[in-house]
Amino acid sequence: MTDFLQLAHDRYSCRAFSDAPVEAEKIEALLDAAVDAPTAVDKQPWHIWVVESPEAVERLSALTRFNFGAKIILMLGAAPAEAWVRKYDGRNFADVDASIVGTHVMLAAHDLGLGTTWVGHFDAPAVKEAFPETADYDLVALFPLGYPAEGDEPAAKHFERKPKEELVSRL
Repeated sequence: MTDFLQLAHDRYSCRAFSDAPVEAEKIEALLDAAVDAPTAVDKQPWHIWVVESPEAVERLSALTRFNFGAKIILMLGAAPAEAWVRKYDGRNFADVDASIVGTHVMLAAHDLGLGTTWVGHFDAPAVKEAFPETADYDLVALFPLGYPAEGDEPAAKHFERKPKEELVSRL
């Protein structure tokens, strides 16, 4: 496995995919990484739908312009009714837990030589209508998935980061 810090540094948002098919064992490895993701009180209040039939990919792609030509798209949903809720302020952690899962998926994809990006720009109500199996979930993200197209590279802003001193305080 890639050194984690190097993996975290090298992973980028892939926005162009080749036509090379993704092997079933790599998809299973991504799903294993999702299942292994930590969640609050280990409640795992999330679900992933692997959108892989050409018809389903076309139906989903019609609801976002950010599919980047991927032949597989992972849909990630959170189930607030199943999540841990912090008693002090009623904060529900379903979206946090789903975000951890999504991060695991993105890092695992890069480690497997695949590309993906976190897509939040989609019509969630329309997706729920087109995919009724998602109705009981808050749709958190879409992850177009595949091998990066030749010449795909990180966006110019990918390596522009605020200084650590601006983001971190020591108390």
